[in-house]
Amino acid sequence: MSPGELLPGSAPIQLVDQDGRRVADPAYGCPDTGVLLDLYRSMVAGRRFDRQATALTRQGRLAVYPSSSGQEACQVAAVRAMGELDWLFPTYRESVALVTRGIDPVEVLTLLRGDWHCGYDPHAYRAAPQCTPLATNTVHAVGLADAARRKGDQVAVLVFIGDGATSEGDAHEAFNFAAVFAAPVVFVVQNNQWAISVPLSKQSKAPTLAHKAVGYGMRGHHVDGNDAAAVYAVVRQALDDARAGGGPALVECLTYRMDAHTNADDAGRYRDEAEVELWRQRDPVERLERLLLAEGALDEAAREAVAAEAEESAAALRARMNAEPELTPGDLFEHVYAKPTAHLHRQAELLAHELSEEA
Repeated sequence: MSPGELLPGSAPIQLVDQDGRRVADPAYGCPDTGVLLDLYRSMVAGRRFDRQATALTRQGRLAVYPSSSGQEACQVAAVRAMGELDWLFPTYRESVALVTRGIDPVEVLTLLRGDWHCGYDPHAYRAAPQCTPLATNTVHAVGLADAARRKGDQVAVLVFIGDGATSEGDAHEAFNFAAVFAAPVVFVVQNNQWAISVPLSKQSKAPTLAHKAVGYGMRGHHVDGNDAAAVYAVVRQALDDARAGGGPALVECLTYRMDAHTNADDAGRYRDEAEVELWRQRDPVERLERLLLAEGALDEAAREAVAAEAEESAAALRARMNAEPELTPGDLFEHVYAKPTAHLHRQAELLAHELSEEA
């Protein structure tokens, strides 16, 4: 593959503009109306879930929550583009992506509640545990992808990272290994402009983060991350290519983190509200809604029904999260080793004895 074939375009790939109008692209067709409606429903549900999780954090029901408000198109569309057998490797900010993958919202929030390191079964959903250290999930994702390639499995891997993670050594190692061994993995970089308080300008001097792919010999795609149609089309094609033996790709989704880094962060200390307002006008949910309303695929009654369904899901989540979890102290010793060691047995016996003394 020549360098020219690897280079991303100068402008982000876009299939629906900010005003909700279709945009023609020579390489990608807009998904059909059924897919667009599914993306819309999932984004509305995802945003309501995100707001509910933020409220639960304020109420002390979660230890911490990293909001992904404004990034719904990236997460929902990328996950919807995956095949049933594909694997997802999320970061701490991909709770909406995990819910979109079909995981119980309470199980998704279990880590952030502080009950378990992972509240869901990764094998059942083909979704790795959420990863907090930047970029460490990339090497795990590439390892699984390369193992699938060697076994001849028709599996692709989608791994999310942020703009800050592209500055980490693990990301370099993952990009390089994936390209050299043609691992079927797609790196989706949600460029939300800020790595906590560090702006994109201090992360890279490359024209775009997608240009970083060229140095590793893999394809780079620069996408409007607030255009769900474009994210879906580009990621789906990249996954299909990877699954067919075409090697890895890096998809940069240009978006914005509307809220603070987490509930423990004060974003007003390092960014201007005018910048936030500018991106608020590029809302990914409203953009797709405008298109669907204009084309008659969505009317006011259907829009209200989608919102009501999301509200019902949020209410159910709120009720379940407000119930005190039933925890078993002995579970501390489960899932440590396939065969528990003598040391673990002794610790479990000691804990059981202490609990019996308190009873």
